[in-house]
Amino acid sequence: MFDWIFSIDAWVTLVTLSALEIVLGIDNVIFLTILVNKLPKEYRNKGRIFGLAFAMITRILLLLSLFWIMKLTNPLFSIFNQEISWRDLILFFGGLFLVIKSFQEIKEQIFCTHKEDDKKTQKVTAGKFWIIVAEIAIMDIIFSLDSIITAVGIAQDISIMILAVIIAVLVMLFASKPIADFVEKYPSIKILALAFLVMIGVVLIAQSFDIYINKAYIYVAMVFSLIVQILVILNEKNR
Repeated sequence: MFDWIFSIDAWVTLVTLSALEIVLGIDNVIFLTILVNKLPKEYRNKGRIFGLAFAMITRILLLLSLFWIMKLTNPLFSIFNQEISWRDLILFFGGLFLVIKSFQEIKEQIFCTHKEDDKKTQKVTAGKFWIIVAEIAIMDIIFSLDSIITAVGIAQDISIMILAVIIAVLVMLFASKPIADFVEKYPSIKILALAFLVMIGVVLIAQSFDIYINKAYIYVAMVFSLIVQILVILNEKNR
């Protein structure tokens, strides 16, 4: 099972796959950040750790169910000559959920006062905590579905794929807190992050209809928008 340790090609595959998982996990980190910031400060680290732990477990379980995953692409029925599979349904409803959830968060951010928001945050119950953790895990499945199918094509060894997932989740764990603090400090960045999630949701819906949109374009546009927003913040500070 671990014969690949002595293979240079296997290590190259591991690095490539880990980098792919990390890049494709950017949208997941942003979604996690938005959800975790709804918790009281004393629960945020716990929510982040539990959310990513469940996300890692679900990814590994998906990888161990390779045969079942590959069957997800088999057509179930057709609509207007468009074949629909389980993968398409998961992407469609996942993308729709993400768009609706992001719009709700944008509405709360714009129209709710900070005092009202603080009162809501203080009333977080144990049930609410686990709902947020479950949302993180479910959305991770949707976000990672295509990357797992891609991983099956890149790596032939299941242990390499699992190790790549663990590395990606650990990177997300360390990156999520500073990102969360930054988003919490600047509300305009939070709006930008939510707008990014709306775009990702639209991309997922498009993919469910076999309309391929390269996420690289969205990431480049998002980085450009982020740089512009940071420049605006710096300009306001100088004033």
